Amino acid sequence: MNILEELMYSKEHEWVRVEGNVATIGITDFAQKELGEIVYVEVETVGETIEKDEIFGTIEAVKTTSDLFMPISGKVLEFNSKLDENEGDTPDLVNSEPYGEGWIIKIEVSDAAQLEELMDAAGYKELIA
Repeated sequence: MNILEELMYSKEHEWVRVEGNVATIGITDFAQKELGEIVYVEVETVGETIEKDEIFGTIEAVKTTSDLFMPISGKVLEFNSKLDENEGDTPDLVNSEPYGEGWIIKIEVSDAAQLEELMDAAGYKELIA
């Protein structure tokens, strides 16, 4: 199981990487393995401000569809166009590179204090143990 030390994690299995006031968000290696082959990622919230724990999109695997929950509050700035099958790319990047090219959204952080509520790598390892 790949869990990167430099990221923060939510109980809903999203990861967060913060650079300045922008956070990149995706699902963890554990989550993508649990879901199986990802066939579709839908995010229609670009430009919207989404509160912590609200749904920002959905992710569909061969066997199931799951909601994507916002780990911290913020304005959705960008959806990873490489995951949009209409753009000629494939959403399976979430499976092959969950912490790299398989990121899902970038947000403008609206409440940096919420970052303290996320887990570090050790805390996330305990959650999934």
